[in-house]
Amino acid sequence: MGNRNADRKACFDFLYGYESKREVTLNMFSNRKWTALIIMICFILLFTTACSSKNDNNNTNSNSNTTTTTNNTSNNTGGSTNTASNDNGPIDWSKEPEVTLDVFDVLANYSGPQGGWFGKLVKDKFNIKLNIIQGGIEGKVATALAAGDLGDLIVGMGGTDYTDAIKAGLILDWTKDGLLEKYGQNILKYAPEALEANRQQFGEGKAIYGIGHNVGSGDGPSEGSEMTFGPYLRWDLYQQLGSPTIKTLDDYLPLLKQMQDLAPVSDSGKKTYGFSLWSDWDGDFATLPKVTAQFYGYQEGDSFNPGAMILTKADGPEYQGLLDDDSYYMKGLKFYFDANQMGLLDPDSLTQTFSDVSNKYKDGQVFFAQFPWLTGVYNTPEHTSEGKGFALVPFEEEKVYSYGFNPYGGNWYWSISAKTKYPERVMAFLDWLFSPEGIMEGMWGPKGLAWDLDANGKPYLTEYGLQAMTNADTPVPDEYGGGVWSDGSGNFGKLNNHTLALSLTNPETGEPYDYKLWSSELSRNPDPVKKSWQEHYGVLTDKELFVKNGQVAVQKPYLSFDPPAEEPSDINFKRSNVAKVIKEYSWKMMFAKDEAEFNSLKQEMVDKAKGLGYDDVVNWQVEQAKKTVFTKFNK
Repeated sequence: MGNRNADRKACFDFLYGYESKREVTLNMFSNRKWTALIIMICFILLFTTACSSKNDNNNTNSNSNTTTTTNNTSNNTGGSTNTASNDNGPIDWSKEPEVTLDVFDVLANYSGPQGGWFGKLVKDKFNIKLNIIQGGIEGKVATALAAGDLGDLIVGMGGTDYTDAIKAGLILDWTKDGLLEKYGQNILKYAPEALEANRQQFGEGKAIYGIGHNVGSGDGPSEGSEMTFGPYLRWDLYQQLGSPTIKTLDDYLPLLKQMQDLAPVSDSGKKTYGFSLWSDWDGDFATLPKVTAQFYGYQEGDSFNPGAMILTKADGPEYQGLLDDDSYYMKGLKFYFDANQMGLLDPDSLTQTFSDVSNKYKDGQVFFAQFPWLTGVYNTPEHTSEGKGFALVPFEEEKVYSYGFNPYGGNWYWSISAKTKYPERVMAFLDWLFSPEGIMEGMWGPKGLAWDLDANGKPYLTEYGLQAMTNADTPVPDEYGGGVWSDGSGNFGKLNNHTLALSLTNPETGEPYDYKLWSSELSRNPDPVKKSWQEHYGVLTDKELFVKNGQVAVQKPYLSFDPPAEEPSDINFKRSNVAKVIKEYSWKMMFAKDEAEFNSLKQEMVDKAKGLGYDDVVNWQVEQAKKTVFTKFNK
C-alpha cells in the first residue's frame, strides 16, 4: 500500500484478505450479501481511528473532522453551518477589507469581472470581487502551469492538469493550518466522502487538494427535471407536422426538412436550419458529433483516467474506439454530413462560437437542440404564450446518458491556489457554495428576489422569478446589482460548475434544490408549450419521460484509493497529434461535397490517425479502464 495509512490498510486486509502493497479499490470487492454493511463498518472504524489519533501528527486534526461528520448529502436535517470563525467567534466577512479573487476557471465561457446579481451577492456577503479567467481556452492551462499562476480559486481543473498542478505545488492542501476545519464546515457536513476520496487519490491519505463537483448519494438518474442531453425540437412545428413517431436518430432529418419548409425564416427574417454547431468547445474531437454517443448511453473516456479516444458505456464494461467504423462518433459525423446534404446544417458552424449559436436560437433560426439549456433563450413568455417553443422529443432507440449520483464527486474539481494571499476568504466562499443557502441563492438569486419561502417554509418562485427564469433579459433592480438576469445567472454566476447535485433534497426546505422540482412548480399551471407536451406524453418532466420508457443509462459511482493513471509522455504526444487530425477531418467530413468525398476523407482521417499512433493511445486508455473503472461491474 506504499504510503497509505496503516490503520486503513489493516482494516481492509482483515476484511478482504489483501496482501501488503496490493492495490485496493472499493469496486473490486466481491458482491457478497453483506458487502455494503461491511464497507460502512470499515469506514466507521477508520474514521474513529482518525479521531483517536488526532494528536499524532499535524494533519490528523482536519482528517478526523472530515471523516467523522454526518455522512448524508440528501436527507440531512440540519441547516447551513457558519464556518467563518476564529478564536474571537464568527467572522463577518462583509466587514473585512475588500479583495479581488482571480478565478482560474476551466469551465467558464466568459472572462472578466463577475457582475450582475451574483457578483453583488458575493460582494455583500464576503466583500469579494471575482475576476474570472477563462482557463478552457486552448493552451491556457499549460501557460498557467508553466508560469506557476493559477489565480486564487481554481474551478473545473481535472485529469493530468490537476495532478501536474499538485506535483508542482500549485494547489493548496486544505488540511494545512486547519483551513478546512475552521472555514469548511458545510463541505465537511455535506460532502465528507468526496473529501476522503480526494485525500486518498491525490493526498496519499493525508492532504486534501480540493473536492469534486456534483456530489450526491442516491439511486437512479442524478439529474433534475431535465437530463443533460436531448434532443429538443420546436414543439409547435412538430405538432403542426402531426407529431410523428421518431424511431431512429436519422428520422429527425426528413422531419427537420419539413420544419424548414414550414418556417423558412427566423423571427428577424434570416434563413433557418435544423442544426447550428460551434467549434470553440472542441478538445480531442468535434464536440457536437460526440454528443451522439451520449444519446446512446456512451461518453468519452472512462470518467476517471485521462483520455478521450474511447467511448465507454454508462452501465456496463463496454467501449468503442472513437474511430471505430461503427462508433457513435462516426455515426454523429455521418448524421451531420447527411444534414448538410439536405441543407439543414448552418454553414457558419465551423467558424462561429457558442455565443453566436445562442443568438441564433434566440432568433428562432435553429430547430434542433442537443442540450436543454440551449432552448431557454427562445422559450420566453412571449413565445410560449403563443404556443411556440422547444420541448424534448426523444427517439425510440435512445438511451440517454446519466451521470448518476456520486458521493465521491465528479472530476471537475474545486481547489484553491497555493499562492493565494487569501486562503481563509477563498475557503469560506467555497464552503458557502456547498451550503443550502449558498446553493439556493447562488443558483436562483437572493432570497426575496426570484424566489422566497411560504408560510410552511416551502420555496416558490416570485412573480419576478417566473419572468426571470424564462427570460434572461429581465431587468434586475439596482439594489440587487442591476443589469439583466443573465448577468448573474448560470451555475453560480459565470463559474459554471456545481457543488452538490441539484436533485438532492435541501434539508432546510424539504424540497429539491432544483426549482423545477419544487412542489410549487410541479403544481403550477404550465405555459401552453409545456402543457401540450405534458398532455402528449402523460408526464410532468423530461426525466420522468425517460425513466418511464426505460431510456436512461445510469453511470455507477467509482472510488479508487489511488489517483487516476498518469498519461505517459509518448502517449500524450501521440494523442495530441492524433487529436489535431480528428478535429480537422471531422469538420471536413461534415461539410464534404458528396458521399464519395465523405468516405475518402474518413479513410484518410483513420489512416493518418493510425500512422500517428492512434491504436497505441486507444489501447493504453482501454487498459486503464479495465484495471480501474470497469472493475465496478465485476460480480
